[in-house]
Amino acid sequence: MTIRFGSVAVVGAPNAGKSTLVNALVGQKVAIVTAKAQTTRTRLMGIAIEGGTQILLTDTPGIFEPKRRLDRAMVAAAWGSAQDADLIALVVDAATGINRTVSPLLDRLKDRPEPKILVLNKVDLVKKEKLLALIAQAGERATFEDIYMVSAANGDGVPELKAALAARLPEGPWHFPEDQVSDVTDRMMAAEVTREQIFHQLRAELPQASAVETEKYEERKDGSVAIHQQILVGRDSQKAIVLGKGGARIKEIGAAARAEIARMLGRKVHLFLHVKVNPKWEEDRGLYRDIGLEWVE
Repeated sequence: MTIRFGSVAVVGAPNAGKSTLVNALVGQKVAIVTAKAQTTRTRLMGIAIEGGTQILLTDTPGIFEPKRRLDRAMVAAAWGSAQDADLIALVVDAATGINRTVSPLLDRLKDRPEPKILVLNKVDLVKKEKLLALIAQAGERATFEDIYMVSAANGDGVPELKAALAARLPEGPWHFPEDQVSDVTDRMMAAEVTREQIFHQLRAELPQASAVETEKYEERKDGSVAIHQQILVGRDSQKAIVLGKGGARIKEIGAAARAEIARMLGRKVHLFLHVKVNPKWEEDRGLYRDIGLEWVE
């Protein structure tokens, strides 16, 4: 059996389904998924195995026109992953097509030296005629080694894509243990899970001007873990939304996050949440470091 190892940068516009695709390729959840665009903020790496090949999948933040420092850091992280990859997989929402967000990506990708493949996602929502037109349109804008059509949410086409990714990676020894599925620390993943619950439960009520920071991660003698996190928001009104009436909302967020973290860690979890108002949290260099982003001017 030929042993291979390589990295695949999964890039695309916000909400193209990149995180769902990475989770499907790995075979379990390693990246949070919500219906809201720009959920992924940092480079989360999933590790998939296909035969004798270990595939390092970089789930990148959606690439869009940055307006804030955090936006610029997210976009820089996405392009940085692409630069270091053996292969770039551009994921396009087939239902949305090549819109004003995807078009600049094609322009920028066409001159990049890395091998590129096009992954049309959510094809179960689109008629065949539209898919063929979309393939032709994308092919005129950039050169792709191949094109794959998948539905990451239900798994259609994912095994074929996984096999194709593995076959394109270089020969070489594996870099991670066989049972490791992500390079993300438990501390970081715990914060991501809580942030996922904030998105799920508050939806449009709370804008993306929030973050979750794990302040303390303590292993207890009984095998459980105690996690203390603060939810950062920019205004008092946002704090009130997160807390809910009589603190009901934050209790619901905490209960759901605690259950999910416990499932992922395979142990009992004690989760303690509090909300802090800091209008300048996006200017905190330490927070960028904690969530795996580089500080950008």
